Amino acid sequence: MSRGVYPAHREADVVLRDGSTVHVRPVRPEDGPALLEFYRSLSLQARTFRFFSPAVNLEAAARRDCHVDYVNSFTLVAVAGPEQKVIGVASYVRVDTDRAEVGFAVADAYRGRGLGTILLGHLAEIAAANGINVFEAVVLPTNFDMVSVFRDSGFPVQLRVGPDEIHVTLPTSITPEAMERFERREQVATINALRNFFYPRAVAVIGASRDRNSVGGSLFRNLLDFGFEGPVYPVNINAPVVQSVVAYPTIEAVPGPVDLAVIAVPAARVAEVAGQCGRKGVRALVVISAGFAEVGEEGRARQAELLRICRAYGMRLIGPNCIGIINTDPAIRLNATFGPVPPPAGRVGFASQSGALGLAIIDYARTFDLGLSTFVSMGNKADISGNDLLNYWEADPNTDVILLYLESFGNPRKFSRIARRVGRKKPIVAVKSGRSSAGARATASHTGAILAASDVTVDALFRQSGVIRTDTLEELFEVASLLANQPLPPGRRVGIVSNAGGPAILAADACEAQGLQVPILAPETQGRLRGVLPPEASVLNPVDMTATATADHYRQAVEAVAADPGVDALIVVFLPPLRIRSEDVAAAIVEGARYANSLGKPVLSVFISSRGVPEELKRADIRVPSYAFPEGAAIALAHAVRYAEWRARPLTEPPRFEDIRQDEAAAIVARALGQGGGWLGPDETWRLLQCYGFTMVRQVLGRTPEDAARAAEELGGEVVLKAFAPGLTHKTERGAVRLGLRGPDQVREAAIEMARRLEAQGFYDLTFAVQEFVTGGVEMLAGMVHDRHFGPTIVCGAGGIFVELIKDVSVRLTPLTREDAAEMVRELKSYPLLTGFRGSAPVDVAAFEEALLRLSALAEDLPDVAELDLNPVLVRERGAVVLDARIRVEPAQPPPPLAARTPPTF
Repeated sequence: MSRGVYPAHREADVVLRDGSTVHVRPVRPEDGPALLEFYRSLSLQARTFRFFSPAVNLEAAARRDCHVDYVNSFTLVAVAGPEQKVIGVASYVRVDTDRAEVGFAVADAYRGRGLGTILLGHLAEIAAANGINVFEAVVLPTNFDMVSVFRDSGFPVQLRVGPDEIHVTLPTSITPEAMERFERREQVATINALRNFFYPRAVAVIGASRDRNSVGGSLFRNLLDFGFEGPVYPVNINAPVVQSVVAYPTIEAVPGPVDLAVIAVPAARVAEVAGQCGRKGVRALVVISAGFAEVGEEGRARQAELLRICRAYGMRLIGPNCIGIINTDPAIRLNATFGPVPPPAGRVGFASQSGALGLAIIDYARTFDLGLSTFVSMGNKADISGNDLLNYWEADPNTDVILLYLESFGNPRKFSRIARRVGRKKPIVAVKSGRSSAGARATASHTGAILAASDVTVDALFRQSGVIRTDTLEELFEVASLLANQPLPPGRRVGIVSNAGGPAILAADACEAQGLQVPILAPETQGRLRGVLPPEASVLNPVDMTATATADHYRQAVEAVAADPGVDALIVVFLPPLRIRSEDVAAAIVEGARYANSLGKPVLSVFISSRGVPEELKRADIRVPSYAFPEGAAIALAHAVRYAEWRARPLTEPPRFEDIRQDEAAAIVARALGQGGGWLGPDETWRLLQCYGFTMVRQVLGRTPEDAARAAEELGGEVVLKAFAPGLTHKTERGAVRLGLRGPDQVREAAIEMARRLEAQGFYDLTFAVQEFVTGGVEMLAGMVHDRHFGPTIVCGAGGIFVELIKDVSVRLTPLTREDAAEMVRELKSYPLLTGFRGSAPVDVAAFEEALLRLSALAEDLPDVAELDLNPVLVRERGAVVLDARIRVEPAQPPPPLAARTPPTF
């Protein structure tokens, strides 16, 4: 058997059900002795289940499973421990064109931890990529564990019982149900792994110091002072006692078990210490030390070695280069940070990628009286990342709101999948730094240029995932204060109550600027307000009670406005006059908010000149968020409204188009890749788009001016002449487009002149396209760029030659739903042009939305399409016609393995 190239991209670190990790990789020829040792270590029953006989020739079995070609035969091994011993084997052998026989074996010590299911998922993904559509297996009737692996996998399994055996068949394609089950298993594994961080039985601080002002000294003191409910062991090779507690020279000398080790030693010693932790049986490491991937090549190598040691011992890692973790749960009280002041306890989970900002965030949480359930400084995210924390916080009964400070993404598509699921239950608020275009790659298409000029892709990711994005940390805390303490607003209609006209007008302006509505109150509400407020008060909305308003006026006005059926949320503004105490007003607002909350309506307060939350608002059982100015309240409320609307939207799947000819399109792309890839010619471009059901303008191609003249005669009527050549972009600026030509003579002369001009600019090997001249409609842009991090990204906007100047665009990530497409089009500034602007006829918006959906389907089906421009798409009264298009193909990067895809980073 000829051996193929070793598929290194199929290697992956995976997380087992108990939170530990193992390494899965394709088998190598030199693995024979290790496989033989593994097979010999199996119990008699396990060996019988795998080979149907306890007397099998194990040497031959190991030799067979090692000698594979990675296509028709494939073996995966799972390895663990510092010696990387084989603990699991999965293999297939092709038995027919699209079928293969599959077999598994898992070490007795690892059974029941989800390894068999993980191996099945990985092997199925590999088999599908190699053209194998069906797995077959023969299982002994008493092999209940193997039958359970197949049944619980999420694949649609068929069982047929025969004499003394069970025949199993299943498809290798990853169905949505199978993907959901794999992700749920990963979530369970992640939760179990993170419980070792947040709920350890014992903690060791390696590098604990007698100097309380040092990092190691502060860490150790914070754990003691915060009241950790288990033993805390100081580890210091030079000190027998640290801060009045007996210390140990190494963690291996600690007498009891240790779940969590916090490491604060010089970077050069971290790997050695991590190895000691592994031998001790530690499950979780928090590495405070800096000097890793953030400092260059040497640091990256040091970080890779640290991660290798963690993987070898099945440990999970937070950091390195972080400030630590906090869990305020009274049952554990864990403060493993070196910050000076812990945060108040509450129901907000916070993850920060920046260590320095992490300390400021904890202090800021105290200023806003925003209680945290857990805090994690992710540092370099070598292992545990934001994706893991989202999985944990979704299931954490102590967390209601999730806050993130991010500087980079590692796996944004996975983040999107997790966030969409989590956001349906708990709001996620994020600050993502880096909105500038510095470092954006150069690109030749309109679509690529638009995306490279900003971080609209991140905006699209957050919008589709239901993540609330704020521009500043202050805004993040203001939004979080609302979400953590008040119900979600049921709509956009805001009632404003104030004791001064100016602030009330500012609040109304700020609300409308954020897309909120300030409706006139119902006559019944106005009458109720006139009955309790001074005669000079305005009761329309905003409600200006005037400066003579008392605390009781506030309570009654808030209750009256909250009862109005045309109001969904309230902003209550207080400008302190001389005779009214802020404390009394705050107490009255709380009483009014109690009634409003019972109706499902949130209340926000603005205490102008009173920075922070008044004490009466803090002490109340109902917390009313307070803002320094009306604008902050309006922005926070608008974020909450948009999130509530997203959450209320029903979940839908992307549409399926039955007329798509995917195989024909894939063949076009394959031929282009075989010729080196790059920009497709006009004929290939047209044929590829027609495979996906796009309506293309009629065009005839030719190589010479005489060909162009004949094409004009064939089409008849008014035509457009275009020229294509290798490297020729932005045809209008190059003089490669002529409109409104009639007859073969005009086209011939124009083609001769066009060829002369383009050849003078260095463009040769021209192809002419003569197209029917189509008028009447609105020119729009639709495009796609396959971002190496975010995947296919769809853009739509105003089309034509000024698209990069106007930059009226909307962006989403694939796959698009019908709701996504409709939302994209309607948020454009140019949308009124489609609906009939200044007497013009409305055009077929639904046809343009369908073009976006077909573009999304193409991008999902053909990952080798790197860039695609449809500009312009002429949206007419009936239908949408593509007038010009460009497509670039290049080999796609192989996808990461299916299961954990560790390290699972943002």
